[in-house]
Amino acid sequence: MSMIHARTCHICEANCGLLIEVEGREIRSIKGNPDHVLSRGHICPKGTAIADLQDDPDRLHKPVKKVDGEWQEIGWEQAFSEIAAKVTALKGEGAKPAMYMGNPSAHDYGITTQIAQLRRAIGLKNLYSASTLDQIPHHLVQYHMYGHVSLAAVPDIDRCQYLVIIGGNPAASNGSIWTVPDFKKRVKEMHARDGKLVVVDPRRTETAKLADAHHFVKPGTDTALLIGILKSIFDAGLSDTSRLEALLDDSWSTIEPALAGFDMAQLAAHCGIAVATMQDIAAALAADQPAAIYGRLGVSVCEYGTLNQWLVQVINIAAGNLDREGGTMVPEPALDTINLVSRGSVRTADTVRGPMPSVMSELPMVTFADEILREDSERIRSLFVVSGNPVLSAPDGAKLDRALEQLDLMVSFDMYITATSRHADYILPPCGPLEKDHYPFFFGPLAIRNYASYSPAIFEVQEGEKTDWEIVAELARAILAQDGQDVPNIREPRDVLDEMLRNSPAGLTLAEVEAAPNGIDLGPMRPCMAGRLRTEDKKIHCAHPDFLAELERFAASLGKEQPDTLRLIGRRHVRQNNSWLHNSKRLLKGPDRCTLMIHPDDAAARGLFDGGMARVTSRVNSVEILVEVTDEVMPGVVSIPHGFGHGRPGVHLSVAREKPGVSLNDLTDPDSFDPLSGNAILNATPVTVEKTEALVAAE
Repeated sequence: MSMIHARTCHICEANCGLLIEVEGREIRSIKGNPDHVLSRGHICPKGTAIADLQDDPDRLHKPVKKVDGEWQEIGWEQAFSEIAAKVTALKGEGAKPAMYMGNPSAHDYGITTQIAQLRRAIGLKNLYSASTLDQIPHHLVQYHMYGHVSLAAVPDIDRCQYLVIIGGNPAASNGSIWTVPDFKKRVKEMHARDGKLVVVDPRRTETAKLADAHHFVKPGTDTALLIGILKSIFDAGLSDTSRLEALLDDSWSTIEPALAGFDMAQLAAHCGIAVATMQDIAAALAADQPAAIYGRLGVSVCEYGTLNQWLVQVINIAAGNLDREGGTMVPEPALDTINLVSRGSVRTADTVRGPMPSVMSELPMVTFADEILREDSERIRSLFVVSGNPVLSAPDGAKLDRALEQLDLMVSFDMYITATSRHADYILPPCGPLEKDHYPFFFGPLAIRNYASYSPAIFEVQEGEKTDWEIVAELARAILAQDGQDVPNIREPRDVLDEMLRNSPAGLTLAEVEAAPNGIDLGPMRPCMAGRLRTEDKKIHCAHPDFLAELERFAASLGKEQPDTLRLIGRRHVRQNNSWLHNSKRLLKGPDRCTLMIHPDDAAARGLFDGGMARVTSRVNSVEILVEVTDEVMPGVVSIPHGFGHGRPGVHLSVAREKPGVSLNDLTDPDSFDPLSGNAILNATPVTVEKTEALVAAE
């Protein structure tokens, strides 16, 4: 007999509600849940792919150990015991340990409740994560302006009348640092109330195709556009901060004078967007209507990523749209991490490259391979990779490939043998996704409505398998015991979750949330910034000295001759989520999506044709890739999707290897980064492109 379970999708930030029909352990169907309080029935192809993840024959079910280059299945006790002994021995030698937290770990609240014990057990020195690959500028700006690394103001799209999106593609992602499921329908609803969507991107993205206006922008030059919009607001006398006046600190008055020296024509020439367009956008943002500007990946992963994110916040303040219905607002989720978790930290850390920024105690990923390859006592010798694939997600993956082979111990927590975990000495695989419960721990504080939604596991964990949190907790205990330290009792994630819910302002219990399979709607966002600020003086710190200094650095760079070269950008498809869904038959079917998008003029100049092959070369590497000639990218720009590159030797992903593609990050350069945050530069990589002959298999 079949049963239907309401569940929240765990794959991306949207956290859409699903209805999963099962019979025994067989998944019969996965559909959108029309009664879910946030997603309203929306489902994307990734949601249906959960069945492929759950039943994937390539998925590991028991720990494996590398013996003479071959994988050998072992028991959990042996795995924990051997790893604990090796960790203890390395600690005795003074060896430096490190940990990398991958994107999927942010979608598993159970890991979050246990990981601190494992970090303590291994004596963690260097912490890395996917955050410094794409989002750390957000956290740095939020820390300095609002007093907490996670206090984010997100667009209130359901009441917005004019929305500008720069470098974001929520039609494919359903939001990033912005939980906005059912984005396309919400845009339709905005249009129905005569609202407007404007998109700025070097590519005509899926989101751009929904927009009332799309403007091509030269990759990596968004800073000029943002300065132009902000300066236009000030120059036209459109700034209105009356609603926020009591919250703005004295540094607000320094921002307009800091922009006075910029020439609008020069800004326009730099970014490729006309002065009149910048002025029109500024006027619409500052008009008597709820409006918002939102900048995401494209404006974060470039040289001035932190400056860009600061400018986005300042534009919303100047236009009177921060903390306004239909503008950008701070959510008040059922589980309020802002009240329960420390405000975070910003400091400078010593690295092999010298002093580098460290936000949230994380070191920049651009230094990761170098810290493993350095030849002194500070070299990383042991590494724990928690649900991550940095070989495909970090700059110069080929260099990281070489570095990982130098480790004395590498442990991966992973379902698969991937481009990264193939380097491990041990792989500790979690159970399937439907054998775990789920709560959107990090994404409620980014959602367009205040809500709560908890999903219990659908299936029992199979004999001999463990959840992620059990693996983390039990390994931590084994290491602590081996090292002669106190071994704490394990506190189950459900108990931690219940306590955090009870201690949040909404005062819900886990039992109450679990009893509402479609979620609990706590209402739309409301103006609440005054009560949410975590700065000591309860004011918005508008212009940190570092941001003003970075503005001066950008001003000095204007007018300098730029190399006449193609610029490489990444892209995302609705059927992809970084590197970890390519083994799904449902998602991989259809045309080859790992292509080099190139404008017809640039293709003709190089003798390239649609369906041919090209060699793309950056400072660090070259790849050969299928050509897609299209006017969806602007002249001077080429695009490769991120997350591919599964053809490396030793990867055990049978479906992904049918269309392995190439890794964008074999071309990105770890020597390039945003100096304020340390974030990697993954956008506007200078490349050359030339025709190459297609490889033909021997008969």
